Amino acid sequence: MVKLIDGRKIAESVKDKIVQEIQGFNGPRPNLAIILVGEREDSKLYVSLKEKEAKKVGVDTHLYKLESDVPESELLTMIDFLNEDPLIDGILVQLPLPENFDTDKVIAAINPAKDADGFHPAHPDYVLSPVLASIKACLEDINFKASGQTACVLYNSEVFGLSVKKLLENLGLKVVLKDNPEKADLLITALGQPHVVKKEMIKDGAVIIDIGITKADGKVLGDVDFEDVKDKASYITPVPGGIGPMTIAFLFRNVLEISMRGK
Repeated sequence: MVKLIDGRKIAESVKDKIVQEIQGFNGPRPNLAIILVGEREDSKLYVSLKEKEAKKVGVDTHLYKLESDVPESELLTMIDFLNEDPLIDGILVQLPLPENFDTDKVIAAINPAKDADGFHPAHPDYVLSPVLASIKACLEDINFKASGQTACVLYNSEVFGLSVKKLLENLGLKVVLKDNPEKADLLITALGQPHVVKKEMIKDGAVIIDIGITKADGKVLGDVDFEDVKDKASYITPVPGGIGPMTIAFLFRNVLEISMRGK
């Protein structure tokens, strides 16, 4: 029977440390600007969770919303404004963006010293993408032995896929992108397609990290059909309660780090 990786427990540990740090501040609390473009349900869900959890740890959020059909120049102008705003410590552009936007160009427009998501090529070493930090935390939590193992990454965003590949290779894994998930010891999926991953797509004893999230009929669903794979996988992150809480916690840790470096 598959074992669950308790993302909520890991996240609470991270957030407890953040609260302690912020309570020791003499000046203003950390401030995070969140830019949401379009009406994707999964993106709106993630943003609302971030706003809710930010209040609990003491991070102030500022939400900026744009329609999916606005010119890219309008989004870039907004980022330029936030880059120069002394109140804002961190900037996050919720991904994926609509297809009419050049994601690489948008990410590159963020001041790397304010890049809370850690996707900018020149982001500082003390900032790690919350998703990457969550993946790493999951593997540490189960004492996953990466050396010599194979990983497969399923994704929509090239920025995401390549950054995960780099992280896993640095850990010692052989990584394939999108191909042959049934041969992978570690499967990471971030497609945003509910229950698309079935047991015939995974290897016996595989570790599965499910980053995909979709809201349908009032329920939050992951990419993986848990009931279908539970007798074949060894470990899995549940949805909800897996990667989601961790990415939010590690995002706030980045904002805290950025804020402290600027004080």
